[in-house]
Amino acid sequence: MDQLDKRILQALQQNGKLQNNELAQQVGLSASPCLRRVKQLEDEGYIEKYVALLNPQKMNLGLTVFARIWLKGQDAETVNAFVDAIRKMPEVVECQLMAGDCDFFLRIVVADLDAYRRFQIERLNKISSIQNVKTEIPLQKVKQTTELPLY
Repeated sequence: MDQLDKRILQALQQNGKLQNNELAQQVGLSASPCLRRVKQLEDEGYIEKYVALLNPQKMNLGLTVFARIWLKGQDAETVNAFVDAIRKMPEVVECQLMAGDCDFFLRIVVADLDAYRRFQIERLNKISSIQNVKTEIPLQKVKQTTELPLY
């Protein structure tokens, strides 16, 4: 990957709807070579997919909470049961297996605090492999981006 590829990736991270001719102009290429490079970046897995980023407030999902999860055990059956259950919950938009104090860290989006409480009681707490849940409620979003740093 050279600097031109990185410029293409940076431009697409900022606007995935760029037409090829606009992208080519932005990075200083003609259309055909630009299209070939984008296709190669896709084929090599640098570009996984294209998505639309939605405004959570417009979708009535104005609250993001973070939950630290401790499981009853670390065995494959316990972990897999948790992972299978979480994958079926659209409110959980990110789930990370952690090293350290807790076992998993979740990012959850819901309408409001009442909706989160219902989600925790009716769905999250019903996962039998969970021992403990600690919820963190952010006061202010300082930074959130989908753009990866390209050096």
